[in-house]
Amino acid sequence: MSENVVSYTIEEVASLLKVSKLTVYDLIKKDELRSYRVGRQMRVDWKDLEEYKEKKKTGGKRNVPFTQKKFPENQQKSFVISGQDLALDLLAKQLEKREEGLRPLRVYSGSLNSLIEMYHNKCDLVSLHLFDGDTGTYNIPYVKKVLTGLPFIVINFLSRWAGLYVKNGNPKNIKGWADLNREDVKMINREKGAGARILLDEQLRVHGIKSSEVNGYYSEETSHLTIASAIAGGKADIGIGIEKAAKIVGVEFIPLIKERYDLVLIKSNENKNIIQLIKDILSSEEMKKDIHLMGDYDMTETGKVMYETF
Repeated sequence: MSENVVSYTIEEVASLLKVSKLTVYDLIKKDELRSYRVGRQMRVDWKDLEEYKEKKKTGGKRNVPFTQKKFPENQQKSFVISGQDLALDLLAKQLEKREEGLRPLRVYSGSLNSLIEMYHNKCDLVSLHLFDGDTGTYNIPYVKKVLTGLPFIVINFLSRWAGLYVKNGNPKNIKGWADLNREDVKMINREKGAGARILLDEQLRVHGIKSSEVNGYYSEETSHLTIASAIAGGKADIGIGIEKAAKIVGVEFIPLIKERYDLVLIKSNENKNIIQLIKDILSSEEMKKDIHLMGDYDMTETGKVMYETF
């Protein structure tokens, strides 16, 4: 195969450049690195990656003859959506369907990490489920602190149950948060910055439990599905996550809190139309029907503006 027709996935580009996938998506979003889509996967040609690297070496743009430039007349605008819930794929699909020229890119990062990336202008839309133990509320306290100085809007996407994954039959009779510091119970945790990790840490604080007292606190997985799978596989007795993953994997679920899953966007003149489009999508019967078919979601407040700066 000729070098000129070799292409890379986003993961491969990130590995070659020794950066995160979010950084690669940010380069694509800023039109510094050319890409294209094959189905749901983004790819980068070898020659485009080499051209990007050459630009960085010389500190400026290469003098490419005009006849060799192959930029589309109506270049698509990338739109980075960060979050892990499967329902976000439905939103991305609707955005692509309704807005010609918009190219949604999905990044599967945890809530707090996504919010921080938004502050650094690496995400266009982030999804959050961040519990605040002091107020007993979700998301707004964190958004106000992290996006300080920036205009933003928080729109409800859906609500869902969060709680504990346990082995089928619940052999250790686990009932709630207080069981986390039992010596005979081993847990598996989410990574730092994940909404489930924030929920756990806040519940430990509220219940006066030290993380050092929790067996398995420093053992981590990076998604609801991998946590549930670890419980099913016998790696641990207990894990934190959402109901949907428990049903997919086939482990028992103990619902403990109804969490609000919100969407956050930065307000700007450029974003006015996309914010309105998202509101329209969330209020549409088509979107509500698609989410309803997935099951395990409460759409009572879907599309409602939960907070907005002025």
